[in-house]
Amino acid sequence: MTMPVMEPDLDARVLQTWARAIDEGPFSSLCWGERIAFDNPDSLTLLGALGAWTDRVRLVTTVIVPQLHNPAMLAKALATGDMLCGGRLTVGIGVGGRHEDYHAAGADPKTQTMRGMADRVAVMKQIWAGEQVTESVRPVGPSPVQAGGPPLLVGTIGPKTVRSAAAWAAGLAGTTLDLDVAKQNELFDVARAAWAEAGNPKPHLATSFWFAFGSPEQARGQVLRHLRRYLNWIPTEYVDAMAPTTGWAGSEDELVAVLRRFAEIGTDEVQLIPTSSDLEQLQRAADVVARMS
Repeated sequence: MTMPVMEPDLDARVLQTWARAIDEGPFSSLCWGERIAFDNPDSLTLLGALGAWTDRVRLVTTVIVPQLHNPAMLAKALATGDMLCGGRLTVGIGVGGRHEDYHAAGADPKTQTMRGMADRVAVMKQIWAGEQVTESVRPVGPSPVQAGGPPLLVGTIGPKTVRSAAAWAAGLAGTTLDLDVAKQNELFDVARAAWAEAGNPKPHLATSFWFAFGSPEQARGQVLRHLRRYLNWIPTEYVDAMAPTTGWAGSEDELVAVLRRFAEIGTDEVQLIPTSSDLEQLQRAADVVARMS
């Protein structure tokens, strides 16, 4: 389950209530994403709070963009987060799709590439291994609880990106807009082959999609409102055109059927993304997941 971090009018009470409900529920992971030029909470600050608010569930960033951060400081922050949550952290990373975030963070848009991301991953892995990457008396710490650092998942929907990440990632933290299971399985097959060719264990295969419970008109309206807010860098007419087929909207039985189709292709985890901060939406999703267990 993804935290409603992209919803309006958030405060500490809402975030804490969601985090504790997710932790106490049937979910495998608690996820949250990163944006800079938006009024969402800072991802790394929130990581510390989530470590304190939860005890069981894995914490998964979906996704952080390493090029928006100094790699040593990012490695330090993530290692601290891994320490605070007792080794429950998984780090989904991606190149990001918004130039405005690069500009807002003072980052070079020319680094918005897989090479730019891989270079920063290499630095973070050196730091997590206890190596000194600069001339200093002591290396950058603390050491993460998980040996070698938190597992890394690559956020992507493209086969070229998947293949290039096989050398350093533990799997995928992808997304599907139209819930095309066959197309998702094609990407999973690319990952399976790339990881095997690299001599690595089979990849963790995760995907995600937006969801809304309710009558067809009500639920689709909720998805549309969320997309208009979240996809604010895309012209509204394009968002409106894609909204009817983006994400999932419907009843509990219909979501169970969708999740079972993803399970049939070997999906290890579906990371549901809420389109509202209403706790009823979270509870209905929890009821669905409990039925799947």
